[in-house]
Amino acid sequence: MGMSPDRSSEDSPHLAVPPPAVSIVIPAYNEESVIRQCLIAAVYQSVPAHEIIVVDNLSKDRTAGIVRQMQLEYPESPIILLSQDAHQGLIPTRNFGLDHATGDILGRIDADSVLEPDWVEQVQKAFADQAVHAATGPVVYYDMPMRRFGLRADDKMRQLMLKLAKHQYHFLFGSNMALRRSAWEVIRGETCRDEKDEMHEDIDLSLHLADHELRIQYWPQMVSGMSARRLEDSPRDYRYYVTRFDRTYKAHNVKKMALKAPMVVFFSVYFPAKLLRAIHTVNTAQNVRRGGQ
Repeated sequence: MGMSPDRSSEDSPHLAVPPPAVSIVIPAYNEESVIRQCLIAAVYQSVPAHEIIVVDNLSKDRTAGIVRQMQLEYPESPIILLSQDAHQGLIPTRNFGLDHATGDILGRIDADSVLEPDWVEQVQKAFADQAVHAATGPVVYYDMPMRRFGLRADDKMRQLMLKLAKHQYHFLFGSNMALRRSAWEVIRGETCRDEKDEMHEDIDLSLHLADHELRIQYWPQMVSGMSARRLEDSPRDYRYYVTRFDRTYKAHNVKKMALKAPMVVFFSVYFPAKLLRAIHTVNTAQNVRRGGQ
């Protein structure tokens, strides 16, 4: 009787590639009013984060104490508190967190960010394509009226900016971004220190990634909540914030007119959005007073 051929190798299923581990890095300076809600959203994810790293940067308030309390309340969650005391500023604090993160994907949000419950899951989906080296998504302003309408508008605005820029650059958004650890290792020594605090640090990252042809993906399902507190700035301060785009491009000797699109968009929404926020603030205060009566 003849021996049948060994078909075990044909019948064995392909080994599934595990999804990448996602770290979340949160730079924090005097954020006692928002850090708890930020961490709660990072903890309650449909897919758990590999680690949730808060980097305290010389805070003078209760930021670090609240994080320690959260570690006690959620002992099963990988909340890590680091201190960056050598330099004051967002960029060295961000870099410290990214350097210490151990995940395959390094998420970066602000201390006032409130992630949607499937954020980590969506980040993993965005990076399922091995050609993607960084990803960013829209935001929903949780302290503005018509939040879901605002999310759709924010998404359309960001897609418009990409179209106006002719897709030459995909802009990372610092409140809602992630990049491969391998990509960070390529650009970390090149990113600008910006000691005069004149640039957009997320655009700086985008430009350095572009220099190495490391692809940035816009992922509409990767949603984070954030505060619209920037609208509380005076017109002069808001103008300085928006013109950081231009100063960032000049620092990198980028002269493409199409990249001025974000400045035009942000300038155009300032006064209408500021009015909406003021109305929302008044209505919220009135509702609180009624509820207390």
